[in-house]
Amino acid sequence: MDTTADRTVVAPRHSGELSAAELRRVPERMDEARRLRPRDPGSAALDRLAELAARLLRTDASQISLLTDVQTIVAGSGLAPGAVGTDNPLADSLCTVTAAGAGPLVVPDARCDGRVRELPPVTSGQVGSYLGIPLTGHGGQVVGALCVFGPDPRQWSDDDVATLRQLAQSTVTELELSALVRQYESDRVRWGLAIDAAGIGTFDWDLTTGRLSWDDRLIAMFGYDAETFEQSIEAFNARLHPDDLPRISEHLRHCIDNCGELDAEYRVLRPDGDMRWVHARGRGLAGPDGTAVRVLGAAYDTTGDRENSARVTRVLEAMPAGFYSVDRQWRFTHVNAEAERLLGRSRDDLLGKVLWDDWPAAINSIFEENFRTAFRTGLPISFDAYYPAPLDGWFEVRAWPTPDGLSVYFTDVTERRRVQEQAQRSTERLALLARVSAELAGTLDVEAATARLPRIVVPALADFCVLTVIGPDGHPRDVGTWHVDPASRALLERYAEVRLDAMPITAPVARALHTGEPATFSGEDVLNVLPQGPARELLALLAPSTEVALPLRARGRTIGLLTLLYSAGHVPTDGDVTVAQDVADRAGLALDNARLYSTQQQLAEGLQRSLLTEPPEPDHAEIAVRYLPAAEAARVGGDWYDAFLQPGGSTMLVIGDVVGHDTAAAAAMGQLRGLLRGIATYSDAGPVEVLRGLDASMATLAAKTLATAAVARFEQTPDERDRGVTRMRWANAGHLPPLVINPDGSIAELATWRGDLLLGVDPEALRRESVVTLDRGSTVLLYTDGLIERRDADLDDGLVRLRKALIDLADRPLDEMLDEVLERLVHGRPEDDVALVAVRLHRQDRPRPAEAGPSRVPPTVPPEPAG
Repeated sequence: MDTTADRTVVAPRHSGELSAAELRRVPERMDEARRLRPRDPGSAALDRLAELAARLLRTDASQISLLTDVQTIVAGSGLAPGAVGTDNPLADSLCTVTAAGAGPLVVPDARCDGRVRELPPVTSGQVGSYLGIPLTGHGGQVVGALCVFGPDPRQWSDDDVATLRQLAQSTVTELELSALVRQYESDRVRWGLAIDAAGIGTFDWDLTTGRLSWDDRLIAMFGYDAETFEQSIEAFNARLHPDDLPRISEHLRHCIDNCGELDAEYRVLRPDGDMRWVHARGRGLAGPDGTAVRVLGAAYDTTGDRENSARVTRVLEAMPAGFYSVDRQWRFTHVNAEAERLLGRSRDDLLGKVLWDDWPAAINSIFEENFRTAFRTGLPISFDAYYPAPLDGWFEVRAWPTPDGLSVYFTDVTERRRVQEQAQRSTERLALLARVSAELAGTLDVEAATARLPRIVVPALADFCVLTVIGPDGHPRDVGTWHVDPASRALLERYAEVRLDAMPITAPVARALHTGEPATFSGEDVLNVLPQGPARELLALLAPSTEVALPLRARGRTIGLLTLLYSAGHVPTDGDVTVAQDVADRAGLALDNARLYSTQQQLAEGLQRSLLTEPPEPDHAEIAVRYLPAAEAARVGGDWYDAFLQPGGSTMLVIGDVVGHDTAAAAAMGQLRGLLRGIATYSDAGPVEVLRGLDASMATLAAKTLATAAVARFEQTPDERDRGVTRMRWANAGHLPPLVINPDGSIAELATWRGDLLLGVDPEALRRESVVTLDRGSTVLLYTDGLIERRDADLDDGLVRLRKALIDLADRPLDEMLDEVLERLVHGRPEDDVALVAVRLHRQDRPRPAEAGPSRVPPTVPPEPAG
């Protein structure tokens, strides 16, 4: 585990009981935890955060717990069915130990950790390793813990702790947001009940159809019920006091003729003999031709006006929302107590004042636009809006037009907006980090992927960005840029091309590269140290106000720099810089991993190739070899080829494949190749004897290796030389058989591909030898299965493809033929290692062809093969 992570573990505790007792002694902490506890367990947002924690940290399970007098699991991933929503004793929980500490609880091996080893989740085997972060509410009290764990021991890194810490902040934000939403919904219910208590009914008279629609409250006000109400103006007239009917009819006619206002008070005679005073206000709404098509309004019972007015006032005063009303000249006519508090002004100071004069920031804003829309349409409207100083807050506003003016209900939602924006920022930052991780992990070309990072960083964290990488020669170079303004991207690219060469060692960027420490500085600081020239001119045109240089660090050294640049008016936040440093750290580690992988890959491949030596060049025999490592493997393995001359002058070709695709297989290949060479060059034995000798040597040396191999020896007597033929003697230990291309271009199959028993199984196994006579001009190819094997096809299909390719390429020079075979069958990127060795037997009655190169034979070997 990293030493930084070790320093963040909580102080040791003697038992879970002590931690639980300490937690219970803080009533403010318990109240805060109860406030944040979700109404229903299994919140989708919390479950997503828990699942994200388990996925990012690659653990079996994760859990979010709140701690009151018990531990309550409010979300989780990978837990037993039904675990979410359960309560458990504080003394039995690792989350209690987490919450009681001063920082993250880092437990690599729970069974050996005195703080937690006796807790039930550990003794039951459920928890073998554990990482937990305390959840701290906005009041500063620890309310619970976010943790990830698994059954096996594990070393936790600094990145693991940092990632879980960020997720813990998002978890607290989500808990705070849920608590605010619950409070907000409660206030809305109280608000609705208060409006219901006012007893206001609404009506809508469609003049085209004659339909008069009343809500339930207005129907009851007139003594009707919903089943018997006829929804017509006659039903209204039938209840109207006869003395008021002419006057009210005239008011309605004037409202309709002029599309004007209705403001009238009248008496209603109900069937039970009760008489009620009703005050109605409405408006005539015009159609496309300018004539009225609807009358829309509201009415309320004004019986006992003084008493009723007092009751309405009491309702408005008791409302948890601010309320004020303005007349049609926008003068304040009523302000309740909550409105006084929210506006910071007394009602005596506001009543009679004009809204636009007292609150000038509302002019030409969303407030004025919506208020005037409500007046114009006669319809209620709701919206969220920000009002600057002196209020400096967000408000949810509902405006209801009345015949007298406008009634406005509003609540302060600044805190809710802040929590929502914080949650959104946290989500965006996590998404950005996930995108960076995916970009770096999704390609083998890490340097190219890293160069694209500025496009991810801009505009999320900066206005423009430059990525610098220190090359193998130790010199820094800018490899990636991006600007939020497309018109400035070419300018930024030109600046990146010249800035490092022009920048003195005293420049802030150069100091950050040299010290490996983050640096924040102004654009003027860089301009002041740049000499006159293109770099200074380009930077002046880009005009950054602030720059932040963040080192790309990995394994104790600086390998690059991420420079964030901000235009005038933009200032980096601490959150932006923290996330950008995380991006830089990930990029640095990915680049260093790629460097180490490339170095290891080149070393391993170079070692393997050093074992695969160049072939000899015997008289009139041209030998060519190829080795191609797997495209997505360790680039070393057990495939090998060999070609050498025996003491008697015979040419021997070998192809082999050790089981495995790693450095161990490569090492075993080197041993077997050396043994086979020694046996063949010392004994001058034929192929079958060489394989038997190799199998026996493997058994004697206790080599724990399995391998396949095919050995072919080319022999010729003087008579055969005169006749222009050569004998090939060959033996096969479980390998694919050689293929022969005859001088006429036809392909000869020497045997089925199932050979004798592979090497390393039974040294006493029976081995057979075959002999075939070849015309001069023939070509023999030995190969490993990587040439013809594919995930989506079997070896027989691969052999068909190989034979077809060889028929097409039979007349090509030998080297060209092998290159084209590799391109056609594996496209230069094989799924498995490929080794090839081929010999072309040129005619001996003619000079050795130029493409075969000079003849080179060791001095201890006769120039012509023995019979």
